[in-house]
Amino acid sequence: MPVRTVLVCEAQVPFVTGGAEAHVRSLVEHLRAAGYETDLVSVPFKCYPKDEILAHAAAWRLLDLSESNGRTVDLVIATKFPTYFVRHPNKVAWLVHQHRAAYELCGTEYSDFAHTEPDVGLRDRLHALDREMLGECRRRYASSTITSGRLQRFNGLDAEPLHHPPRLAGRLRHESYGSYLLAVGRLETVKRMDLAVDAMRYTDEPLRLVIAGDGTQGENLRRRVSETGLAQRVELLGQVTDDELVDLYANALAVVYPPYDEDYGYVTLEAFLARKPVVTATDSGGTLAFVEDGVSGLVCEPHAEAVGAAFNVLADRRRAAALGDAGHARAAAVTWDGVVEKLVQG
Repeated sequence: MPVRTVLVCEAQVPFVTGGAEAHVRSLVEHLRAAGYETDLVSVPFKCYPKDEILAHAAAWRLLDLSESNGRTVDLVIATKFPTYFVRHPNKVAWLVHQHRAAYELCGTEYSDFAHTEPDVGLRDRLHALDREMLGECRRRYASSTITSGRLQRFNGLDAEPLHHPPRLAGRLRHESYGSYLLAVGRLETVKRMDLAVDAMRYTDEPLRLVIAGDGTQGENLRRRVSETGLAQRVELLGQVTDDELVDLYANALAVVYPPYDEDYGYVTLEAFLARKPVVTATDSGGTLAFVEDGVSGLVCEPHAEAVGAAFNVLADRRRAAALGDAGHARAAAVTWDGVVEKLVQG
């Protein structure tokens, strides 16, 4: 039977909007454009305290989405943990990420999992459940090669990388190479916006840093800017509109995006589509699938002095333009062509 009706599953953290949320909404939009009757199923998710995690996974397991409102649902597409616990005979995963704190972030400052008996037990349980639930999927895809590699490494399961453009792809443009570095994203520890701020201590004037986004680390970042005497050179805008973000990209000198072991990183592709080079770090994960050092951006060690030196290199507008043009060619090759067909194939 051909697929006609599709449900896309989303675990939504209240008051949080980021790449994962853009991912599922873009997917719904493109499924509908391709003629599939599609809807989004969102269930709130909270990962703290840790003993809540399995309860939230169990809530998804209780859901049987094979029928809705008296109609047969032909296909369910799961995205990030724990949406793939849902029950459906034709379940496909397009994996954004698993519960990262129990996987590659464990043992780093970005995870709340410690080497204690309860935490080790919970981590092992999550790994086993993920193997089982993702193993049920008729097909598995991943949003990036990084995510695919993690799934193989930790769970022994294969997933085909399936790249797609960022949500703003059709709107991004280039106008000028201005006097500011742009940082975009949620203000969370794993995104390492503090590294971009600290790098400004090693950056020549008149270069400035503009940060667009909000999150739990917003107040800490503002305090850091004040304590380091950078208030005149670092601006935190908070959450901005799409129109404002497009304008910020259009007139930035370059974009700095140094997260720790990122899954995919829409910001990289957004920067490239605006012809801006990207400064990222050697341990930034998914960004390295697109940013080639000295070709489409600069890849440096995750230390403030190294990042600041990279900023200074890009003060040469001709260099920034050459790198930005190369990045644009790389990003333009990432399209939605074939993505929907892969996901809905019989």
